[in-house]
Amino acid sequence: MIIAIDGPAGTGKSTIAKIISEKLNITFLNSGGFYRAFTIAILDAGIDYSNETETLEFCKKQSLEYTKESHFILNGKDITNNLHDDRVAKNVAQVSAIVSLRHYVNDLMRKITKSLSIVCEGRDMTTVVFPDAEYKFYLDASADVRAKRRFDQGVSNMTLEEIKQSIIERDNIDKNKKEGALKIASDAFYIDTSNLTIDNVCEIIFKQIS
Repeated sequence: MIIAIDGPAGTGKSTIAKIISEKLNITFLNSGGFYRAFTIAILDAGIDYSNETETLEFCKKQSLEYTKESHFILNGKDITNNLHDDRVAKNVAQVSAIVSLRHYVNDLMRKITKSLSIVCEGRDMTTVVFPDAEYKFYLDASADVRAKRRFDQGVSNMTLEEIKQSIIERDNIDKNKKEGALKIASDAFYIDTSNLTIDNVCEIIFKQIS
């Protein structure tokens, strides 16, 4: 069984997907984490990611593992706690927009989940990576609400307005990617989370899959 969730940043996708995976005892797959992990590797190595060929070849040489505990191990180091660092947030959209890298990451995710029941979240889970998923959801919320949520998490050194602007810019990049653009699948269940709690959203999803 595959439960796929898409939507822009700050809509609660990761938190909700984790809750669902725990309650159903299935694997949680954080697709965005793969791109964030590779972004860390690229930034640490000083790779110019505007050179797509060089970037892809570099990423293929990295050792990236995904554990059952949803941790990312990059070249032997657990980088899970660094995935949302400001420097990663500022560069991950550009890195994830590289078409050849998206193909590579999609193949990685499909291999990992080939014999598993999973709940996954990202930008194109329902449209590109797992178009035949049994259950599809699209979570949304206003930019103001999403910025406030990120700000309240206390993981960024940016101001509320800077976070909002970053989110707007990220949305623009995600919606205009050459491939894997953020869009609502025709058969996805749409949920506006702006005025909903995490529990509210989970309840709606469980009703759909029960």
